[in-house]
Amino acid sequence: MENVILVIHLILALCLIGVVLLQRSEGGGLGMGGGGGGGGVMSARGAATALGKLTWGFAIAFIATSIALTVIGASNSNDSSIIDRLGGGATAPVDENGGPALPPASDLLPPTGGDAPLTPPRAD
Repeated sequence: MENVILVIHLILALCLIGVVLLQRSEGGGLGMGGGGGGGGVMSARGAATALGKLTWGFAIAFIATSIALTVIGASNSNDSSIIDRLGGGATAPVDENGGPALPPASDLLPPTGGDAPLTPPRAD
């Protein structure tokens, strides 16, 4: 269902872009040509109102599909974060005081012994 609404939403977005680009701006815009001041449906005034109504219709449908996708997405979230879903719900270790458990000190110290230097050689 979500995919169907998403496809409809994308088609509405493209239609909305197309209808807005077809409209005549105050300076002439892309709606060049057209007849004089006749009162018919295909006059400049009739085409402007038809495109305006079409724009409003696409805009209302676009907002409706946006709200529907938001509601569907919120219902699918199940109040869990993406980290919980990816990590399998693993939690950090906690010590007896309720704080995060620290690793043992032996893990924090550099290795002793061997012939490896503690600091890398300088590149002068």
